[in-house]
Amino acid sequence: MILQYLSAEFEHEVNNTRKLLQAVPEKDLLYKPADTSWTMGELAQHIATIYYWYAGTLTKDVYDLAADHLERGRPDDIKATLSLFENNVEQARTALKSLTEEKLQDNWTMKAGEKIILGPMPRGIVARGFLFNHIYHHRGEMIVYLRATGNKVPGMYGPTYEESRRN
Repeated sequence: MILQYLSAEFEHEVNNTRKLLQAVPEKDLLYKPADTSWTMGELAQHIATIYYWYAGTLTKDVYDLAADHLERGRPDDIKATLSLFENNVEQARTALKSLTEEKLQDNWTMKAGEKIILGPMPRGIVARGFLFNHIYHHRGEMIVYLRATGNKVPGMYGPTYEESRRN
């Protein structure tokens, strides 16, 4: 039952993420709010990349970042980032469909070479925290970037504040 809910949430939120990434304008890809921040393009690319991590998280017991190499393209090309997003979503969807309720309880670990980054912890907890919540966190950042540059933010859970104030 939990897997059914995760799958439904995944599909709903993929659409929201797509709307948000499609709202990122080419002209503002180099914007960053502080020297220590990512550019808007780098943030968009990171959001798209998180969907890539679904396959390693949902199908492997140990996911080694050092052994995995994703070709991301350039962060100053929003079309390439949208393509990366769509490809990663397809891989994530396939991995999610291969998952079972039992596998949600299996321990999972992320490492970089010999260094443990995350875990071991149950895969279901990792799916919620590292995958789903991670995307939501960075989408919130992207909304701030879009508003700071005067761009329209798409409604994801109903109308945005700006849309509701048009009456």
